Amino acid sequence: MRAVVVDAAGSRPWVRDVPRPSAPAGGVVVRVVATGMCRSDWHAWAGHDEIAFPHVPGHELAGEVAEVAAGVARWSVGDRVTVPFVCGCGRCEWCRGGNAQVCPDQQQPGFTHWGSFAEHVALHAADTNLVAIPDQVTYATAASLGCRFATAYRALVGRARITPGQWVTVVGAGGVGLSAVMVARAHGAHVVVVDRNPRALALAAELGAEHTVLADGTDVPAAVRDLVAGGTDVAIDAVGSEQTCADAVLSLRRQGRLVQVGLLPPVGGHPRVPMERVIGWEIDVLGSHGMAAADYPAMMALIEAGTLQPHRLVGRTIGLEEAAALLPRFDRAESAGITIVDPSR
Repeated sequence: MRAVVVDAAGSRPWVRDVPRPSAPAGGVVVRVVATGMCRSDWHAWAGHDEIAFPHVPGHELAGEVAEVAAGVARWSVGDRVTVPFVCGCGRCEWCRGGNAQVCPDQQQPGFTHWGSFAEHVALHAADTNLVAIPDQVTYATAASLGCRFATAYRALVGRARITPGQWVTVVGAGGVGLSAVMVARAHGAHVVVVDRNPRALALAAELGAEHTVLADGTDVPAAVRDLVAGGTDVAIDAVGSEQTCADAVLSLRRQGRLVQVGLLPPVGGHPRVPMERVIGWEIDVLGSHGMAAADYPAMMALIEAGTLQPHRLVGRTIGLEEAAALLPRFDRAESAGITIVDPSR
């Protein structure tokens, strides 16, 4: 099969033929029809995660079941499926309790094993991790759910527990941030979006953000407090840097809630966070790590009803060769919306 292969951290990715994977016990092989390109893929390429090289990236995927191993009860060849980017073992107390996103023996396609920038991908514990794609949802839309949209949904609904009328600061108008705008507005909250890309801010406004802040040397927390007196109830860092985390914390009102979604790479050992504000203002700091397949039904119901419209976030579609060229510079990409990779191109 054809796949994007990275031979070492930070090296040039290449498209080449590699062996097709086999379904693990209790798992499946999925023929990839669409897969998203995400900043997390760039982190893996850059060596910020413990990756065994050579490696195939890609963790947001949708496609058809192509092979089913022994021990799988719920899935058959030809089923249309997607999967969260965190796949639980299916056996531990966290998986049995519906919290596979924090499974201590979790696997993540594109991180712990070869991922979906390929024609096929192997997935384990299929009965725990696979999610059926409704007929009216396209593969590209389904691929956008696995990391960004589902992550934003759980971050705001499951972790921050937003309520109608509250204000949310979204730092970063990439896939997670734009998803967060849609999720917040669907739940009756108001949104301020911060980003350095004017095109992304324009799209955020189209999706329902009441205010946007261009992060071009602006004092972001001051700008947010000018727009929302005292700061917002909730802030989500959807980028993952020392600066964006600090901006999110300092944009909050007293006793506000930070949801940290963006991955924070080490800066001098560990990123610095304004903990004096966290302590003095009693800020709640919440981590959020994707969403388990068990939590998908409520989100899917809103998508089927048209209340949530993740297809509006899907931008360009590229092939594997373009994906290989784009990956090393994806942290600087200025395109708005979600980039989808079609391995058949």
